Amino acid sequence: MKNVEFKRKGDTGIIVLGNPPDHQLSRAFADDLLVSVHEASVSDIRALVIRAEGPNFGTGGDVPEWPGKDENWFRTFIAEVNQAYTAIEALRIPVIAAVQGQVVSGHYELALRADLILAAESATFTWVEPTSAMTPLAGGVQRLTERIGRSRATAHIMLAQTISATDAERFGLVHQVVPDNLLEGSALALGERLAAGATKSHAATKALIKAWSAGGVPGADALMLDLSMDLFTTTDAQQAFAAITRSKSADEPYTPPEFSGQ
Repeated sequence: MKNVEFKRKGDTGIIVLGNPPDHQLSRAFADDLLVSVHEASVSDIRALVIRAEGPNFGTGGDVPEWPGKDENWFRTFIAEVNQAYTAIEALRIPVIAAVQGQVVSGHYELALRADLILAAESATFTWVEPTSAMTPLAGGVQRLTERIGRSRATAHIMLAQTISATDAERFGLVHQVVPDNLLEGSALALGERLAAGATKSHAATKALIKAWSAGGVPGADALMLDLSMDLFTTTDAQQAFAAITRSKSADEPYTPPEFSGQ
């Protein structure tokens, strides 16, 4: 198996990190990840799960690859990692990271590019950069701060703290904690639930959250109508409106129709 591989199950895509136990974040890893994300982007999947084989989601950069390289090599390598990670955020479908065991630095930053993080009970989240005179380089500082707040993010990173899955859920970093043996099944079930939803609606919601992240409430407000009005004429919305109308006429509870993603 490659370092990273794209698979699918029905309408849910799966990107599998396949070089356990560490899934070393090397040039080859970055290249394979970008290829896998591209395969996901040109498919007709409606949700994506990112998961890892073995005991850990990943232990960060392949540091033994670095000595002897110059700054320009390192800068290009980091840019290529960020290109793959940014491609994940650019997907217009819900993305779930399913993590277990050690979730360290560069792999932690990979998980932060997902819309939702599902964590096994064994998961721990760690930053090693302060112990090596570095700082997270793949967007982790700002994305962690956005999720858990400035004070917690500052302490977590600068003190190189390791936090448990339970604390990560309490901080709002993790959507849900599940037993290790249920992680893969739970992630796929969540992916299938999101894939069965109104795909274009999810895309608009993701875009509004990005707008808020970049420009706060005023920034999101400025784009809200442009991002949402096209939803009115989608097949899914029109079918839902018709179902609501029928339920009101019959004085019955509304049951959402089966969404096509169109």
